[in-house]
Amino acid sequence: MFEALSAKLDEAIRRLSGEARLTDENVTEALREVRRALLDADVNIQVVRKFVDDVKAKALGRQVLGSVTPGQMIVKIIYDELIEMMGGEHVDIRTAPAGPTVIMMCGLQGSGKTTHAAKLARLFKSRGRQPMLVAADIYRPAAVDQLQTLGAALEVPVFHQRDTDPVAIAENALVEGRRLGRDVIIIDTAGRLTIDEEMMREVERIKERTKPDEILFVVDSMIGQDAVTTAKAFHDRLNFDGVILTKLDGDTRGGAALSIRTVVQKPIKFVGTGEKMEALEPFHPDRMASRILGMGDVVSLVERAQQQFDEEESRRLEQKIRKNQFTLEDFHEQIQQIKQMGSLRELVGMLPGMDRALKGVEVDDKALVRIEAMITSMTKEERARPEIINGSRRRRIAAGSGTTIENVNQLIKQFEEMRKMMKSFSGNKMRTLARSMGGGLGFPGLGRRG
Repeated sequence: MFEALSAKLDEAIRRLSGEARLTDENVTEALREVRRALLDADVNIQVVRKFVDDVKAKALGRQVLGSVTPGQMIVKIIYDELIEMMGGEHVDIRTAPAGPTVIMMCGLQGSGKTTHAAKLARLFKSRGRQPMLVAADIYRPAAVDQLQTLGAALEVPVFHQRDTDPVAIAENALVEGRRLGRDVIIIDTAGRLTIDEEMMREVERIKERTKPDEILFVVDSMIGQDAVTTAKAFHDRLNFDGVILTKLDGDTRGGAALSIRTVVQKPIKFVGTGEKMEALEPFHPDRMASRILGMGDVVSLVERAQQQFDEEESRRLEQKIRKNQFTLEDFHEQIQQIKQMGSLRELVGMLPGMDRALKGVEVDDKALVRIEAMITSMTKEERARPEIINGSRRRRIAAGSGTTIENVNQLIKQFEEMRKMMKSFSGNKMRTLARSMGGGLGFPGLGRRG
């Protein structure tokens, strides 16, 4: 996400790094590249024009301090303007002061609306709430079955009625939700492949009859400027409260995320970053601006680690590390935690400066799959004592995991180097290492040069 935009913005900003001061000429030249980068990222042209004009006005109207370079100053100005463009601050779901909070999901078919209704239910459940899902899409084949399957996996009830009008289904769901004591009711409405009058009338009627506390528009970020056009059409009819952008983990230029808030003046509240149910993140404009400018997003990384963090596991790891008893079995458990946190490429992008430092390095999640395959091909004794893995054992492990002897050699070598490093730690460093490992942040070998 935003990799191409980040690289181009970095190049534009570097043009000012050797300048002694900000002038109309050098600012205009740098912003010409910024403008091109934003347009290439599929940002709305009106949004780009306003952004560039605002940055230029602030850059030329601001005194550069002696301790700050022109390049640093323009980064700060662009950072502030990116945050403003994307909404300024995080806006959470509005909840009802009394009774259940009713949330209505709307959007086109294929945007991920049903999946993200379930993701939202999981999020509320993790916050100690009692959600219920409502299957009000009776037109798409298997839509009800899909929501029931997702609800069953989450242990969240799903209200549905066959051969019933969607408006009546939504109304009946509110009655049933109150009866069951559910405090969050999420209504999955029907979508179409394109906007049509019948669909719009139906969601308007559901809104009128259920009076939702929150209407969320779900849109696929990979459709580019069409996302903005669709958002405006839905907003004109429903006056929705916020946006969920899906597929931000895919091959997307990111223009929708940078345009949609400015065009409809409603906040992006969540972003979908993967297929798993936990792959739903609150949208923070400041954190996203940091990622775009290559400054990382350590706060989000720590939050993800904390979701996997186990205090007891941390203490157990600390004792193992202290006694030099950390094994490949323990390492395999850490890989499982890493996979729960997201893709390696995404995690690396959250570390300040890592995108730039690893330019040309392929950070591939398949590396974790290969490591897992090698470890699971080992016997229990081999995982506990890798020093006994001789040539014939290495051949067997390579054959069993579909890798090469060279891959096995590299894994064992890196693991032994990691154990030596651990052995040299003590006191606070030991506790810090165990905590980071407990969050799934310690592993050898990020990738390879492309």
